[in-house]
Amino acid sequence: MDKNYSINDFMAKKLITFNPETPIEIAIESFLKNKISGAPVVNKNGDLVGVLSEKDCMRTLLESTYYNYLGGYVKEYMSQKVEYVSIHDTLSSVADRFMNSRFRRYPVMNSKKLVGQISRRDVLRAIVKLSKEKK
Repeated sequence: MDKNYSINDFMAKKLITFNPETPIEIAIESFLKNKISGAPVVNKNGDLVGVLSEKDCMRTLLESTYYNYLGGYVKEYMSQKVEYVSIHDTLSSVADRFMNSRFRRYPVMNSKKLVGQISRRDVLRAIVKLSKEKK
């Protein structure tokens, strides 16, 4: 298998995104409805400002025991330190990053613009597709 395949062919391009002002319960409902475990957070200009995961959302329950309030906004729970990959990265380089991190997905950037997202599952789909093409 050619290890230099572009991630562009395998990443998700039609993304569910949230903005920082989205109520957290709306984000959680979207995760459940769309069977996703995380999503990029973009501001009004479309700039990537964070990532929200299921794990981030679980903090709402823990904090509700202290504040006696279950709710809030995406901006209060999202991870603001975002690790991302470039549209120019290869499939093998992204697989290597997954192997050496706890992340399940990375936003894909072209310069400073969010153009997609690639997940561990996308890499697995690529492996199956590419192995079938080689037969």
